[in-house]
This record gives sequence, C-alpha cells and structure tokens, in this order.
Amino acid sequence: MNTRLTWICHGATAASRKALFPLDEPLEHKAVEEAGRMIAPPRADRIATSPALRARQTADALRLEAQIDQALCDCDHGRWAGRSIAAIGTEEPENFMGWMSDPEAAPHGGESLRDLRKRIAGWMDGQTVLGGHVIAISHAAVIRAAIVHVLQAPPSSFWLSDVEPLSVIRMTSNGQRWSLRFQH
Repeated sequence: MNTRLTWICHGATAASRKALFPLDEPLEHKAVEEAGRMIAPPRADRIATSPALRARQTADALRLEAQIDQALCDCDHGRWAGRSIAAIGTEEPENFMGWMSDPEAAPHGGESLRDLRKRIAGWMDGQTVLGGHVIAISHAAVIRAAIVHVLQAPPSSFWLSDVEPLSVIRMTSNGQRWSLRFQH
C-alpha cells in the first residue's frame, strides 16, 4: 500500500531563537503570520500533530484540523528542558558531549536519540498500514529522526540535517521501504 507523508515543522518560538531546550512554549507572533501565509498543503487522509502548543498553533495557523498524536511529541530532554544549550555545554560538558556523540545516551534523564528514532520509525510504519496521505506537524528533532530512519543512516547522522521552522519534508512508502521525496 502506498503512503505519502508530509512533515511540517512547527514555527519558531522564543526558545528556538534563544537556543534553549524546548518547553511547551507558544509560537512567536511572527511565526503564526508566516504559517498563515504558507501555501495550503494538499488534501490529506489524516492530519496529526504533536500535542505541544507550538505544533497545535502551527496546525491552526495552517487551517488544518489535526488530531493530537502522542507519538509525535518532541524529544524528551528531561531536566535540560527550558535551559540554555550553551549553559548545559558549560555546566555539564561531559554529559552534553556524550549526548551529542552517543545516540544511546540520555544524561538529562529524558529520551535518547536512539529511542526517539525507534518511536518515530514505529509511528511511520503504522502509517504504511493505513496508506494514503498523512500530514504530520511536529518538531525538528522528530523530523531529523524520520530522515535518519528513511535513509537507514547511522544514528550519528542525526545531527547532519537542519530542519528549519515551518519546513516541509515529504516522504513516500511503497509498503516495504520509505523514500525522501523532493518536489519543486
């Protein structure tokens, strides 16, 4: 069964502008306006969003009636949530570097990158059973995990793709494998 998956990264937040590990913060006003000006996504059989406020606000700004899906949550950053990435790098350099270099590490007490990838791969595989077109509004880390899964890349490649706010990434599955899909 063929499946089309359109990922939309939520809009910018104050935390993303300040390089903070995210909390459940709202979109910046400018991000709401930018999302409202985006070209409407094509019709979809299912539309899902992370439960995070920033993802739900992005879906609303895009005029999409999305169902909340817990599987699309951002990476759980544990005790680092809401804190500056620079501060963590200074205060806990070994833990920070371990997290950046070891996909199984979770020194913050949250979710490892390997666990994030496994969660997202499971969600994607569930979509192939349903087929059709699904739109998913989620987070940069979730989308990077999906890209690593699709490319069957080593977990360390997680950090090699940047997903900007309001980015649109398309993937397809023929029921046996996923592929990235580039359009003009």
